Parts: sequence; C-alpha cells; structure tokens
Amino acid sequence: MIEAYAKSDIGKAREMNQDYFYISDPSDEILIYILADGMGGYNGGEIASKLATQYAKSYIETNIKETPKDRESIKKLILSSMEYANMIVYEKSKEEKELEGMGTTLEICLIYNNKVYIGHIGDSRIYRIRKNFIRKLTQDHSYVQQLVTDGTITKEEAEHHPKKNMLMKALGCNAYIEPDVTVKGFWPGDILLIASDGLTNMVEQEDLYNIVTENFEQATQKLVDLANNNGGYDNITVIVVRNI
Repeated sequence: MIEAYAKSDIGKAREMNQDYFYISDPSDEILIYILADGMGGYNGGEIASKLATQYAKSYIETNIKETPKDRESIKKLILSSMEYANMIVYEKSKEEKELEGMGTTLEICLIYNNKVYIGHIGDSRIYRIRKNFIRKLTQDHSYVQQLVTDGTITKEEAEHHPKKNMLMKALGCNAYIEPDVTVKGFWPGDILLIASDGLTNMVEQEDLYNIVTENFEQATQKLVDLANNNGGYDNITVIVVRNI
C-alpha cells in the first residue's frame, strides 16, 4: 500500500507560483508522482510546468496498458513521456512571443512492483529514505553540479555558489532533451521525497530526513514552513510517498 502527501507554496519572494505537481489517488492502478519547477518571464514558467506535468501524465496513462511490464519497457515509457512533454512545451514557446525561452524541470516517479521508475531533468530532486539513511537519487543538471563532478569545487562550496541556479538541462528549451531515466528499489518502509529547489536550497538534507521520519503525515507542511522561515526565496513544492 502506498501513502502520499503533497504541498506547494509561493514562498516569500515570488509574485506567482511556477511550480506544479500531480499525485495519483492511492486506489489508482498505476501510481505516478510528478513535480515540475517552471522558469521563464511573464507567466512562461507557470505554463511550462503545468503543460509538462499534464502531458507527461496523459502520455503515461494512455500508453501504460500496452507497455510490457519489464524494466526496460517501463523506462522507455518514462523517457517517451518526457520527450512528448518537451515537444509540447517547446512548440508552445515558439507560438507566443512572451513565452519564448520558457522551460521547466521535470521529475516523474512511477511506482510498480516495489520499484520506482524515475525520469529526471533539471535541478529538482528526488530522495529515498530507507531505514536510517537518506540518499539523493538524482543528480542536478546544473552548472555547479558539473563543477563538482569535474572536481573544480567541493559539494560544500556548491551549496552556496552564486551560479547555483544555472541549469545545463531543462525541459522545453530545445527540440531534443536527454533526461536521466533510472530504476531503484522501493521496498516496504521506504519513503520518497520529491522537491523543487525552493525547498532543497532552504532546508538541509538532515532536516529533510528528520521531519519526514518524525511525522510523515505532517511533513509536507512542516517542510514548507521551515523553508519559508529560512528565507522562502523561491516557490516551494514537496511530495512525500511511503510504501507501507
């Protein structure tokens, strides 16, 4: 059995919430959890995140029945759903001048048979909590993460780097995308935490772990409150999913 909660908040500094999310009803046959953090002037980011979420979801729901339930086939379904969403957002950005250059991060988690199939592009993050340990399952597609990977700066220096928000990859900005698609175990007792950078830039990883494990039902509200108390410089969205 799967239990999930989600919360999205405008934060303290932004004029609109450009984050968007979707969580399945627990009774749904296929369980999908999606989070998108949009970017772009005017209301471009808001439109990009909503379109990406809705079209990736509809693509999965339309094609899941015909998809063989083996690992590679489900991974391919996730990838295709992201490519489809990218095409929709990219074409929309070309149609209207004020939407030019809009884009979004996109996180997809599809849960099936004690596994989580993950699609990831951008710098929103997915963590898994298992027993006494929290582990980041995604790698930020950011300029600063590239510096860490190259050994130019340390992880600690990356946390407060002035170019932390510069993305190397996003959805909707180009005709083609290369998202990361992975599969991880999602066993009874495991928890997923999916978050926009408005949360992860404001709240330490240790606090994410403590709040989610201490009170799962109230965790999304408590995490949003903490991010706002720490500055709330961006929109804040968080989804928590527990395999009971």
